[in-house]
Amino acid sequence: MTPAQAQALKVHLEAIAQILYAESDPEAMKTLEGIELTLREQIQAHVSPELGRFLSEWLAARKQEECEG
Repeated sequence: MTPAQAQALKVHLEAIAQILYAESDPEAMKTLEGIELTLREQIQAHVSPELGRFLSEWLAARKQEECEG
């Protein structure tokens, strides 16, 4: 990862964290366990499916290019 990519990733992750925090139960965020459970739930519900969709589409496009090439 280039330094520019690392910086862009950091900026985007901070924005994602702010959105997820705003959607969190404040009571759940008072302990490390609550933070971990909330974060895990949000990642599974929102982040992982989007990453999976993106990577699946990328792989399908790559395979299509190989078949056509």
